[in-house]
Amino acid sequence: MILKRADDPAARAAAVAAASTRIEPGMTIGLGSGRAVTALVEVLGTHWRGSGRPPLRVAVASSGTDAHARAAGLEVVPLDDLALDLVVDGADEIDPQLNLIKGGGAALLREKLLAAAGRQVLIIAEYEKYVRRLGTGSPLPVEVVPFAWPMTQRRLLSLVPEATPRLLGDGTPLRSDEGHYVLDCRLPADADLTDLAAAVKGTLGVVEHGLFLGIASEVLLGHPDGGVQRLVPPGAGS
Repeated sequence: MILKRADDPAARAAAVAAASTRIEPGMTIGLGSGRAVTALVEVLGTHWRGSGRPPLRVAVASSGTDAHARAAGLEVVPLDDLALDLVVDGADEIDPQLNLIKGGGAALLREKLLAAAGRQVLIIAEYEKYVRRLGTGSPLPVEVVPFAWPMTQRRLLSLVPEATPRLLGDGTPLRSDEGHYVLDCRLPADADLTDLAAAVKGTLGVVEHGLFLGIASEVLLGHPDGGVQRLVPPGAGS
């Protein structure tokens, strides 16, 4: 059973405030998607607007983040061949090895491309997103081509117990910014994440999955009291 978590704006705001201190003039950064990233964009816009500093250059992972960044006065640039100083993104779940589930906002393909271009990947999230094992409270999103998607779904069901198409309010399939469908899958309780990631990625009809393994350089977990817990991958030191 997938458990729905309560929204915690205070915890999110704490993580966002901590992340904003990592961003300096002259940087070119990547911005993922989701509520934490939207809140960070608002903070950055306030800091940069009318400050006399050079515009902050940002590459973005979704049309929603693009619109928020432009409205905040940030300079949106294409990702093409950019080496990003820092990528900042949220996560649906984070485990003790800093592996992630992402894709709750259906931007997983673009978010993975953005992360691959970053020298450092900083994840900001509320403390409740930290779990002992991925799949505790969030499904695994899998982005698939619309053509013959029920066949792709059947192939995925040989790997996962459930693969449910994500629908809009009118019952039509949600489409990602790249025009693909998203299937929300339940992780098997005993799955080896590395093996499962490879198997899902290799499934005909799959474009990308929301397992982000070994990608995060650092995680900032916000708490309701304003505290922020900093996590780095095991063995990475401080």
